[in-house]
Amino acid sequence: MNSKKAFLLLNGAKPTVLPDLTSYKLVCAVDGAYNFLKSKNIIPDLVTGDFDSINKIPTNTEVIETEDQNFTDFEKTLLILKEKGFNAIDVYGGSGLEHDHFLGNISTALKLKNELTITFFDDFGRYFFIEKSITLTNVKNKTISLIPFPEAQNITTKGLKYPLKNEILTFGTRIGTRNKASENEVIISYKSGELLIFVGNK
Repeated sequence: MNSKKAFLLLNGAKPTVLPDLTSYKLVCAVDGAYNFLKSKNIIPDLVTGDFDSINKIPTNTEVIETEDQNFTDFEKTLLILKEKGFNAIDVYGGSGLEHDHFLGNISTALKLKNELTITFFDDFGRYFFIEKSITLTNVKNKTISLIPFPEAQNITTKGLKYPLKNEILTFGTRIGTRNKASENEVIISYKSGELLIFVGNK
């Protein structure tokens, strides 16, 4: 399946450097994140949210107000993007500031991981849930962390300084933070559970 990718900016800690937005088929801002893009003279293709933290609702772009309080602005926006045919979402501003928002965003990503490819980016790295295996490239000497939600079984890795071989990670007991890539290519696989991967910028 071909990837149809969207850029999504949430109202968390704003990135120091934005990616090349022309590489995306759609640029979306959630609620107050629009204020940041506007300050950079960037007009997104879509603005969504309940608009409780936006300075002025724009009139020169598509606006979808989402008032349903049973879901977060993030989840509602992901479902809108999915309905528009996007299957890969690069999320900025998903971490930092109030940590309950960050944890909520992780929960939402886990909930929708089988429907959308969601990758979070911040000034420190990128993080994402994986299917049962993944090959990371161009990562030598970078920090690689493996976080189970709440458990991942039969984990095997290749290319990490501290390899795992058919091992179990359990949140609250043992997790795999702050490992290092000893090779340019790292392979991670597991049999069951859920596993969040963090790849540091350095």
